[in-house]
Amino acid sequence: MRSVNIAELKNRLSTYVRFARNGEEVIIRDRNLPVAKIVPFNAGGASDEDLRLVAEGKMRLPEKPMTKKRLEEILKSRIPTPRGKRLSEVVTEEREEGW
Repeated sequence: MRSVNIAELKNRLSTYVRFARNGEEVIIRDRNLPVAKIVPFNAGGASDEDLRLVAEGKMRLPEKPMTKKRLEEILKSRIPTPRGKRLSEVVTEEREEGW
């Protein structure tokens, strides 16, 4: 794991992005105090369309693979909706709010 102060990161950003691309984590420091971390991006089996949606902030890639058991739990669960609203209205509102 590498560590870098903001001033050097600004001057050599491409170098530190290359470290992350090669699998290293980079700790970013502000006046020697850790404030953030650059981590390697793992797209897994994501398609170009998935990556475009991620870049636009419209989708997040899963952090771990979906298991059959978890999928069954999700499909069985009921989604509560506020009275008087259709599910599609709730989904649209959440999308607009950035969910």
